Amino acid sequence: MAIHPPEQTIWWNERIERGELVWIGVAFLWGVIMFSMMVYWHIDGKQNLSNEAYRIDPGVFEQRTEEFTKKFTVREDKNTGYPVAKPPAGGDVYMLARLWEWWPMLELEKGQTYRLHLSSLDWQHGFSLQPTNINLQVHPGIMHVVTLTPTETGSFGVVCNEFCGLGHHQMVGRIYVVEAGKSQ
Repeated sequence: MAIHPPEQTIWWNERIERGELVWIGVAFLWGVIMFSMMVYWHIDGKQNLSNEAYRIDPGVFEQRTEEFTKKFTVREDKNTGYPVAKPPAGGDVYMLARLWEWWPMLELEKGQTYRLHLSSLDWQHGFSLQPTNINLQVHPGIMHVVTLTPTETGSFGVVCNEFCGLGHHQMVGRIYVVEAGKSQ
């Protein structure tokens, strides 16, 4: 209950002031511009990831990832001791999220296209490839397939950007990109 209720209780019949109409018009036009830009970037900006996603049992995904890792491991990472898998160009690549790691680490060739399969074994995690603009939510039971073509060499961090518990801040993986025919 208001201390001083308005004299007119049917406010929607009141005249709108000119200043308010201007701001309503500006807000509406800004909304139209922003909506148009989303459509533009979706169609012409080529910034969207492939939208392939499939239901998969987490145990099956873990088994596929372990088979992939066993088949293509070339070394262990110096800092973590995790295996580094180097698949053939154009192949399927698997990386799984689990408390609190991205596993395995990957070595890809610059200019080659790969199909990166991502899923989680336990909780929702966030896949953020730094410093590029690839960002996905990774859920247990859902496998995302992202088509990747690395355009520059270097070491790229994979960061979990969805809070997943006490070890969340340590959940960092790595993708190494090397020149074709070379190894790190």
